[in-house]
Amino acid sequence: MTYCVGMLLDAGLVMLADSRTNAGVDNISTFRKLTVFQRPGQAVFVMMTAGNLSLAQSVTGHLKEALEDPQEGRPGLFDVSSMFEAARCVGDAIRAVHARDATSLDAFKMEFNVSVILGGQIRGERPRLFNIYPAGNFIEATGETCYFQIGEFKYGKPIIDRVVNREVRLQRAAKAGLVSMDSTIRSNLTVGPPIDVVTVKTDEYRVSSHQVIDAEDEYFRLIRARWGEALIQAFRDLPDPDWL
Repeated sequence: MTYCVGMLLDAGLVMLADSRTNAGVDNISTFRKLTVFQRPGQAVFVMMTAGNLSLAQSVTGHLKEALEDPQEGRPGLFDVSSMFEAARCVGDAIRAVHARDATSLDAFKMEFNVSVILGGQIRGERPRLFNIYPAGNFIEATGETCYFQIGEFKYGKPIIDRVVNREVRLQRAAKAGLVSMDSTIRSNLTVGPPIDVVTVKTDEYRVSSHQVIDAEDEYFRLIRARWGEALIQAFRDLPDPDWL
């Protein structure tokens, strides 16, 4: 399984994705779920995928082929003029993979399951963030809902809900994302490091930083330990119910 979270802030974008896949408790592998497409100074796109790994890789491959070999009716990401069109381009790639593979999957009673978070900025626009569904349709992040999650998101949602809004700094959002990732890792064995953490600053039109964090990363170990200790202490400090 997977956990990915993308956050749209006034300062830019923060995108986090784990890299664990598994087909049972004795078959665990590492595959990257985050892909960057960029032309510095012009446009940057950060794409994260969840669901069936082969379908996710096919969608990513379809987009890469469109960049390398543009064809009529199949524009590449750098051919679009807006992030809305970029989201449509990814949705079209999902539909193309569905048209090719869905019947075969159905014959084996396998669900067509792939989801995408796409964030980025094209010169002349503000940064934008989209959640793209298996049917290729999508929704866009707003001021009220400034983040999206895909995969095993339920364990890491509370911290994002409590501390992330459009005004927070990139550093704080990244920290919240890592705490959210830690909460998910602790509760679900199908999510695990290495963790890709990408930031994009508003109006830079390129990836500002890309960190790959493994289980032994000093900062990740620090916040995991301190967050756990803080939760335990906060729980101890809460009053017991007077009706027991």
